[in-house]
Amino acid sequence: MAPHKLYAGAKLRELRGRIGCTQKAFAEKLGVSLPYLNQMENNNRPVSTTVVLALAQEFGFDVTELQSGDEARLVGDMREALADPIFGGPTPPLADLRLAASNAPALARAFLELHTAYRQTHERLASLDEALGREDSQLSPSPWEEVRDFFHYCDNYIDAVDHAAERFASKADGDIDGAARRALAESGVRVVNYDDGAIRHYDPQTHVLSLSTKSTHATQRFQLLLQVALIKQDKLLEATLDLARFQSPQARSIAKVGLANYFAGAAMMPYRVFLAAAQETRHDLERMADRFGASLEQVAHRLSTLQRPGAKGIPFFFVRVDPAGTITKRHSATTLQFARFGGACPLWNVHSAFETPGRWLRQLAQTPDGVRYFCLARDVSKPGGAWGIPTRRYAIGLGCEVKHASALVYADHMMVEHAAAFVPIGISCRICERNACPHRSVPPLASQLRVDPNERGMLPYQLE
Repeated sequence: MAPHKLYAGAKLRELRGRIGCTQKAFAEKLGVSLPYLNQMENNNRPVSTTVVLALAQEFGFDVTELQSGDEARLVGDMREALADPIFGGPTPPLADLRLAASNAPALARAFLELHTAYRQTHERLASLDEALGREDSQLSPSPWEEVRDFFHYCDNYIDAVDHAAERFASKADGDIDGAARRALAESGVRVVNYDDGAIRHYDPQTHVLSLSTKSTHATQRFQLLLQVALIKQDKLLEATLDLARFQSPQARSIAKVGLANYFAGAAMMPYRVFLAAAQETRHDLERMADRFGASLEQVAHRLSTLQRPGAKGIPFFFVRVDPAGTITKRHSATTLQFARFGGACPLWNVHSAFETPGRWLRQLAQTPDGVRYFCLARDVSKPGGAWGIPTRRYAIGLGCEVKHASALVYADHMMVEHAAAFVPIGISCRICERNACPHRSVPPLASQLRVDPNERGMLPYQLE
């Protein structure tokens, strides 16, 4: 089999800009000619082995970043956006989308932002919502989607925040709760418990942090650390937000809470210790939850963030789904794409987790691009804690490419070598290429339909 050629022009340009090098100086440090570097940066030539070694030796660059998931994510997002009926004519070939994602990623993201703005405006008009007649209506991405995409394209790993949380945990001497309370006390914050109201409430006037006794101990610990991040790590969070350049104050506020959440999870489960525990237990989530005093959802989410350069864990995807099938959380260090618009594939095992509470569901799955995954799913319903308070029902999904399955205890005795054992799943019905799927809810937007009133198969139409 011929070796896979590595084209990483955008990454080379990004690194050169980061260190402030001219093309000529950069070429000299890499030991290549200026024309050769120019061709690599424009993806006219693959990155050679000599250049890869020079990147590591001269700049300490983690060469695994050359194969980051940004290109695959952009291609998947563009394919889904281009399936919108607003785009007339034939869909651009996959090769063109890959060229755009690799050679002009900023342009690809701008296209996605434009399509998102159009879609949101169209939905507002269609539902006769408040967009009509409002002076402050504007074409801008949803703050939630803007923040979601920020974490999505960072591989859900924020290096500065992760290291800060690890340093905080290293000084806790095994008592992370005590360290959090001491840190808050140093800032004049008093922690109290109460029976009613929100999970966490902080009063900036009285400097009182109230935690609900109806929450689990893991949730209370997490909320303590989140408040530590907001108070003790404010400068770091603000500096990170400055670099992200969010388009609205609302997005910035949402992202700040997201970064504080990130700090809390990373402090509860510090990177190096957590990675070692994951490898030792073969990613047994229940053993790890017990060891770190965390919930299963917190452990699964943390596993999806282990992408530190030079010390990466298995690239996982992590999702949380509500009973309606809506993805309420999604993070991925893999090439697996999640539906940006609409529901996820009904064949995915995460939708069945509500039917088997307290049990792990295992699945071998294959996406239309031929990539095979090992998938885990389980319900993580959260009782209200008292009569009359509704239970919040969720299911979580965690998975990785099947080549990593041997490192997971859950994959033991699975028939990973048998093609027939893999369930064909897609991103969403609207762009799925599998014409014969009996679970298809809507026809793919890029296909022509043929309806024969004299014949009925699995679907009430045929795809051409």
